[in-house]
Amino acid sequence: MSDWCSIQVRREMGIANGTRSDVARLMPVKGNLWQGLCWAALSLTIFAGWFVVTRLSVTHELRLWDVTALRFGIGALVLLPVLFASKSRISPKQWAEGLVYACLWGMPFVLAVAFGLQISSARRAAAITPALMPVFAGVFTWIIFRERQGTRRWCGYAAIVLGLIWLVVIGAIADGAVHPLGICALVMAAMMWAVYTMLFRRSTLTPIQSAALICFWSALLFLPVYVGTGLSRLSYASAGEIALQAIYQGILMTGVAIVAFNRSVALLGSSIATAIIALIPAVAAVVAIPVLGERPSEAEAFAILIVVLGVLLAAGSSAKPSAQSSLSTSSMTRVRS
Repeated sequence: MSDWCSIQVRREMGIANGTRSDVARLMPVKGNLWQGLCWAALSLTIFAGWFVVTRLSVTHELRLWDVTALRFGIGALVLLPVLFASKSRISPKQWAEGLVYACLWGMPFVLAVAFGLQISSARRAAAITPALMPVFAGVFTWIIFRERQGTRRWCGYAAIVLGLIWLVVIGAIADGAVHPLGICALVMAAMMWAVYTMLFRRSTLTPIQSAALICFWSALLFLPVYVGTGLSRLSYASAGEIALQAIYQGILMTGVAIVAFNRSVALLGSSIATAIIALIPAVAAVVAIPVLGERPSEAEAFAILIVVLGVLLAAGSSAKPSAQSSLSTSSMTRVRS
C-alpha cells in the first residue's frame, strides 16, 4: 500500500513542473487496457484483502505480534536479493533512510493497524486508514510545503472525514460501543503513512528498494524482541493459518502487490490506477461478508460509499504545487520502476 500512495504524491508533485516527456511517462500505454485493469484489480484485491486476512488471525489464535513477525520476517527473506544482489548498490545513507521508513511504514504501522483490527471491524479499519492517508498527506504538504490542494481536493477530504465520522457513529449505535483506542491506532497509522510519503517523495530509492529496507530493518528490530520475550503464539495456531498469514503478509503484501500496482500505473497511467485503488474500503467490506461474517448495514454501506467518493475526488489532479515543489526527471522515471 505504501508505494501506490507515494507514487500518487510524486505524480501530483511532478506533473505541473515536469517536461512533456515527464508527463508522457505517466500516460497509459495504448493497447494494454485490459492488462492494466487486471494488474490494478490484483493489487486492489491484495490490499483490500489484507485487512480481512489480518483481522481473521488477530481474532483467532494468532495475535498482532505474530502477524508482524510473519509480515517482516518472510518479507525480509523474499526481498533480501534486492538489497544484496541488486546491480544498483544501496548506499549507507540510503540504509539509514530505510531505517527511518521502517519506523513509519514498517513495524509500528502494522502493529497499529493490527491492533485496530483486533478490536474493530475489518470494514471500519479498511475505511479509516486508507481513506485518511491522502487527507493527512494533503494537509501536511499544504502546511509544510505550501502546496495548494484545490477546491475539488478539499471537497474530497471533507467527504472522507464526514463519511468516516458517520461510519464510526453508526458503528457505535449498532455495536453498542466503539473502542476509541482502536480508532486512534488506525488514525495514527494513516498519519505515519503521510509522514513517510513526504519523506519518500524526495528519496532516490525505488519503491521495491524501499519495501526491502523496511522489511529488513523491521525484522532486525522486532524479531529479537518477539522471540526473546515469548510473544509468539504460533504453536497455538494451525499450520493452515500460519501458512495463510506467511504467504499473504510476507509474499503478497511485500512483493506481489507492489509489482502489480506499478505495472498498472505503467499500463493505465497514475490517475486511473490510483482511482481503482481508492475502492479498497468498498472491496474490503464486500470480502468481509463471507470471510468474517461482517455484514454492513445500509447506513454503513452508504457511509463507505461517501468515503470512496471522497477518495476519488481527492485522487484528482487539481492540486497546484508551489514553486518550491519540483521533481527531477530521474525521480519521475522511477515511478515506472
